[in-house]
Amino acid sequence: MDFDGHRFQSAKHQQWFEAIKGWSFLRERQVQLRDKEYAEFQEEIARKQWAQLASPMAKFDPEIVMEFYANAWPTEEGVRDKCSWVRGQWIPFDEDAISQFLGHPLVLEEGQRYEFS
Repeated sequence: MDFDGHRFQSAKHQQWFEAIKGWSFLRERQVQLRDKEYAEFQEEIARKQWAQLASPMAKFDPEIVMEFYANAWPTEEGVRDKCSWVRGQWIPFDEDAISQFLGHPLVLEEGQRYEFS
């Protein structure tokens, strides 16, 4: 198999893609709550500004998702770049990128860690 540099950041990542491409996906369950149903839960989602997180995408391309995971695989023991290569573009998935994707629901001071409650 020839190395596809547009889809993979290395031949090793392409091998990982070949190893995982048969995996199946478990779709996130769509839940539609009525007004006032589980009000405390809905208030908490609103308070934390997690509406986008609580509303997963209806459609996705499984092959692109597999490419993301294959290219996110660490190349060295203990090294996590928190960035993946998808169709010729770098896709960051560090704390700042996720926060931006979610609309900056949480602002932390330098060195501060979020405590889950």
